[in-house]
Amino acid sequence: MTAQYQVQDSVAIISLDNPPVNALSHSTRVGIADGMVRALDDAGVRAIVLTGTGNAFSGGGDIPEFGTPKALQEPNLQTIIDTIEASPKPVVAAVHSVAMGGGLELALGCHYRVTVKGTRVALPEVNLGLLPGAGGTQRLPRVVGLETAVNMIVSGKTMMSEELAGTKLFDCFAMDELLWKALKFARDAAAAGAPHPCVRDLNVHHENAEAYLGFVRNTVAASARGYPAPVKCVDAIAASLKPFDQGIKEERDAFLYLLTSPESRALRHAFLAERAASKIADVPVDTLTRNIAKVAVIGAGTMGGGISMSFLNAGIPVTMLEMKADALERRVAAIRRHYENTSKKGKLTQEDIEARIGMLTTTLSYDDIKNADLAIEAAFEDMSVKQAVFRQLDKVMKPGAILASNTSTLDVNKIAEFTTRPKDVVGMHFFSPANVMKLLEVVRGEETAKDVLATVMRLAKKIGKVAVVSGVCDGFIGNRMIEQYSRQAGFLLDEGALPEQVDRAIEKFGFAMGPFRMIDMAGNDISREIRKRRAVEQPAFTYSKTADLLCETGRFGQKVGAGWYDYREDDRRAYPSQQVNDMIIRHTEDLGLTRRKISDEEIVERLVYALVNEGALIVEEGIASKASDIDLVYLSGYGFPRWRGGPMQYADEVGLYNVAQAIRRYAKGYQGKAWQVAPLLQQLVDAGTRFND
Repeated sequence: MTAQYQVQDSVAIISLDNPPVNALSHSTRVGIADGMVRALDDAGVRAIVLTGTGNAFSGGGDIPEFGTPKALQEPNLQTIIDTIEASPKPVVAAVHSVAMGGGLELALGCHYRVTVKGTRVALPEVNLGLLPGAGGTQRLPRVVGLETAVNMIVSGKTMMSEELAGTKLFDCFAMDELLWKALKFARDAAAAGAPHPCVRDLNVHHENAEAYLGFVRNTVAASARGYPAPVKCVDAIAASLKPFDQGIKEERDAFLYLLTSPESRALRHAFLAERAASKIADVPVDTLTRNIAKVAVIGAGTMGGGISMSFLNAGIPVTMLEMKADALERRVAAIRRHYENTSKKGKLTQEDIEARIGMLTTTLSYDDIKNADLAIEAAFEDMSVKQAVFRQLDKVMKPGAILASNTSTLDVNKIAEFTTRPKDVVGMHFFSPANVMKLLEVVRGEETAKDVLATVMRLAKKIGKVAVVSGVCDGFIGNRMIEQYSRQAGFLLDEGALPEQVDRAIEKFGFAMGPFRMIDMAGNDISREIRKRRAVEQPAFTYSKTADLLCETGRFGQKVGAGWYDYREDDRRAYPSQQVNDMIIRHTEDLGLTRRKISDEEIVERLVYALVNEGALIVEEGIASKASDIDLVYLSGYGFPRWRGGPMQYADEVGLYNVAQAIRRYAKGYQGKAWQVAPLLQQLVDAGTRFND
């Protein structure tokens, strides 16, 4: 049972006990319901206090149960709230630490609520593509007002309890000893006698509710691209103006509609994928980790600066190493400018800036980083450069220091061979800009020690990154897959599409940025170097030569003002280039092809299914331990629409049979040898199962 029951001085205390956040799983709901029955049947009990053990009142529903029979199995949360409201004995919620989602709805169902300052309060269901389904949209407006409720529910925003002081949400703030205060409040309420107040009996007040809600609905509809939940939240809140029983029915209908929507399934999948990524099958959760108090970053380029800021922002001192003093000076100046620009937006104080800059030191000597606990190489993407750096690190770094490479494609096992301590070597592939992008690919070499892996995963969380473990292969998870995606984008140009059409189609699908805008931002010269290496290693590997023709003209992307698109000074917007489009059309003629009209549907299928098919190979080879890790990589680092759940989840939604059939269809077309259904994909089709089952 995940709820405790005790009686103290004629007050029954029902304590949720389902760590870490006292989620309202079926067993917890049973425990609350049983506690209510015992308290109501005991003549010696005059009042009831409901609270949570540990560091939460309740964080809400048990997400893994959503969409399963247990989620709706009685007693559901609404049944418990009905029991509480009907209780002739006063029920007091002692709310502390965290009251979110169903936890806040449970508190709203109690007759009284006692809290302390610093309690985090939210109805964040919209972030999972849902809305509060146990009266939250009906009760919250009755206690905090219509506008505050709309802001909280539509955004999922967390508020502190003291921000809501003066509303009817809380009846009392305890200075300390919350449980003692709640017990006293409960005894006083019992002495005052019934009836006890119910939030459902209050009215929602607003001077012009219909006009306000109409404005909100239009605003939300315009911004909630791909997400049905925000608009449904507004509709449900609007129903709070109606009699309570009618409003609660409309809320429930909307909740059940969203629960079965592909968008909610995708968002719940993303939430659970992030949790699952931190669990590594052969690394026990109690693995001792190494202390990382000081970090060294080798390389003062854009990536080195971004990596350094990631640690400085988390309060971890950094020493930045470069071979040229002027490069260090430029990077420190750039970091300061970044912090000052952030300060202008009100996100940092001058004291914050000085504190962070104060934790940054620079050096031209490897001897000055020898006591760092972690060294991250962020040098040029060339194996000979990596060799020189890691041999130096091996010489100077103290025993037990972790040696990491920020390589995006190169062999981490080979890099480890440049040292006498391969167990201490790991890949830490940050994404640019490193201080902004959430994704961190943690590349596990053949000899990487388990405690090194555990340390880096824990450290990633500390610096605000979403970490995903990858095995060693060319490009790891993300870049290996994006190569196939970009390859298909190039073939589409040969056949009849233009960059702006390809980008427009995939951005309409939901990507943050199309392949050609993305390559322009990263640098076409970088992609060219990868193609040169690929030509040596895999001579039979085919790709469109338009990218090479582009580079021959010096159009390397945004940084030079010209790539697949034209760029104007101080303007990062991409403008279609007639010069580039003419070049593409001439190249098609040189190939002896006749350009054809290509639909947006074909563009999306070829790009996304290229990701899916390569992702299946990556899972089959063990580079990724599970399909959800691939989804997380693409959601966190490559702009895949979150409401579609990632490429593998999207394929599950479309149906793997349909994906395989489309791949076979495209294999009959131009450059069809680039397509071959991955064995794992076909196995799942044959078995009638899915990637994320």
